[in-house]
Amino acid sequence: MVFRVLVIAQDLIFADALATWLDTQDDMTVVAALHDRAPSPRVLEASLADVVLLDADLPGDAAFRVCEERSEAGGGPKVIMLSQSSEPERIVRALRAGVLGWVAKDESLDRLRQVIHAVARGETWLSPEQTGAVLRLLLRGADPEKDDDGNQLLAALTPREREVLKCLAEGNGRRDMAAHLQMSPNTVRTHLQNLMGKLGVHSTLEAVALTRPHVHDQFQVSHR
Repeated sequence: MVFRVLVIAQDLIFADALATWLDTQDDMTVVAALHDRAPSPRVLEASLADVVLLDADLPGDAAFRVCEERSEAGGGPKVIMLSQSSEPERIVRALRAGVLGWVAKDESLDRLRQVIHAVARGETWLSPEQTGAVLRLLLRGADPEKDDDGNQLLAALTPREREVLKCLAEGNGRRDMAAHLQMSPNTVRTHLQNLMGKLGVHSTLEAVALTRPHVHDQFQVSHR
């Protein structure tokens, strides 16, 4: 499968160099490399790209706003943000705007290629260091007054979706979940997409942060 990629960055040299490398990959084709400091959500939709590599360091909060505005409409290509920094607050904002990947600009090109593949499949990707910091921030920001809401959301999940969520909360990857639950990775992905939709979140990290205080008890109840 060939993935169509759109590159948007404030540095023209960076955008062109990245696009040139992507075009050398057999499984990638670049639909455009844009030097745009304030892109419109319409640019993302009109590109017909599968994945957008978006410069998170655009002036102000332009990169975040374009994703937040697009998120309200829904649909469109999947977004990976590229940044020189990895502050968890910025990553959380990106995840809540529907971004599926956050990659440091000095990350290896081979790793970026792996992330593009993962995100194109609908997976969320952060580095291990980013994942820990982001999850701690999400958990710290959980509102204890919303415990009942968390239980109600879990009650909307099927028993199989709760099993997948429990594995996710324990830190298992998709392949580990598939082996443990004796299902295919594609089935695991479908359950993840369904449970994120029911929970009203854009990423697996948010799903864990929202429901972790209740997952174990709910899982035990569902098997009695």
